[in-house]
Amino acid sequence: MSTHPLIDAFHAAGQGQVFRFFHSLEEAARERLLAQAAEVDLAEVARLKAKLLSGESGGAAQRVDLSDLSPAPYEPLPEHGGDAATWAEARVVGEAALRAGQVAAFTVAGGQGTRLGYDGPKGSFPVTPLRRKSLFQVFAEKLLAAEWRYGRPLHWFIMTSHQNHEATLAFFAQHGHFGLSPERVHFFTQGRMPAVDFEGQILLEAPDRIAMSPDGHGGSLRALASHGALELMEREGIDTLSYFQVDNPLVRCIDPAFIGWHRLKNSEMSSKMLPKAYAGEKLGHFCMQRGRLVVIEYSDLPTAMQEARDPATGGLCFSAGSIAIHLLDREFIRRMSAGAGVGSESLQFHRADKKIPTLDVEGQPVMPAEPNGVKFELFVFDALPFARNPLVIETSREDEFASVKNAEGSDSPKRSCEAQLRQAARWFAAAGERLEVDESGLPKIAVEVSPLFAVDAESFCESWRKLSPRPSIVDGLYLEAPRRA
Repeated sequence: MSTHPLIDAFHAAGQGQVFRFFHSLEEAARERLLAQAAEVDLAEVARLKAKLLSGESGGAAQRVDLSDLSPAPYEPLPEHGGDAATWAEARVVGEAALRAGQVAAFTVAGGQGTRLGYDGPKGSFPVTPLRRKSLFQVFAEKLLAAEWRYGRPLHWFIMTSHQNHEATLAFFAQHGHFGLSPERVHFFTQGRMPAVDFEGQILLEAPDRIAMSPDGHGGSLRALASHGALELMEREGIDTLSYFQVDNPLVRCIDPAFIGWHRLKNSEMSSKMLPKAYAGEKLGHFCMQRGRLVVIEYSDLPTAMQEARDPATGGLCFSAGSIAIHLLDREFIRRMSAGAGVGSESLQFHRADKKIPTLDVEGQPVMPAEPNGVKFELFVFDALPFARNPLVIETSREDEFASVKNAEGSDSPKRSCEAQLRQAARWFAAAGERLEVDESGLPKIAVEVSPLFAVDAESFCESWRKLSPRPSIVDGLYLEAPRRA
């Protein structure tokens, strides 16, 4: 007997176990389960089962093609041999695009601060040395600074998760959107995928809840399409999207030189790289494979390849590390989102074998000690092989990379604050004001520079020259926005 069209569809697809406990649920719980089930694309789950699970036992890991890899070329910074004239030209071209209103920002911000010991969206985590500004505020002020400099307001797209969406909206409302126009800050949630066991059966985490997980940062492309961002961009004359993740306070959210390179090379997708600090650094590797640009994750590249040295220079062969900063053309996003997970010219899902809390057939909780199922994820860098004229340019670790991922260690808030302090000290030195620093460049006094005062050494010098009188450089110096004409 038919119960509900959605339930019938799950039974027809061999996934009827999702509704095993439906009859015992209260009405609100039934509605919750049906709403979750409506998110699931059963045909997509069937394709993934056939492609990534069939013929394998025990949850064997997905194999990554490592054949025919070679180091990817990139455009070096002028101080590392890059052509200074082309870099200067790129900046002019990028600034023209910003003045024409052709660029928007996009932050992937679905994470929680759990690994930092923080209860809340990661973007609300305080990161600056003195004022303890949140990541979101740092980015907002960088965008506002770009609006002031180039005379055009910017659109900012922010992808949240089901877990932190409401808290993120409330945080922005509480802080008045940090001075940005609320009509130009657009929030939407990331897509989700059901977790499955090794036979492809969808798992439940509770009688009324499917075990769902975010579909990976690559899912951002189809989320942009499904939530109307591409149509908004087209209406507003925006053709370029500046993509960055939420955990790096030093990121140049809007970088005119990067935008200019992207346009000069007629690229559909461009990326920034850092020379790896050491062979085992946890950055993906930009590589060439049969004429296409690809990124191979650090966990997938064998140690021998990571440690291989160039006989001519003595440096690492695979030295170009990915830091998840990209530019993407609007129509390229549209093309990639249309076929995500389907066909050869599209992003393909990866499988990740995980320990997934679930239920047994009696509805009792199961907390597995070993991987018992699979989550499916899309990676945004997998779009690179399909982009026309994909480009990689170098950026400076000191100027643009200080991620906040873990409570302790190299990606900790402490290390990030130190990187921000060192950057401020270098900017003061560029303006002729030398702070006392230790052997690592860390100033002996605490200083913080608002992005509304400066976003790089050049703009710092401009703002510093305009100060009258100039503040005494004492411990606890904070430089806010200069007075605008």
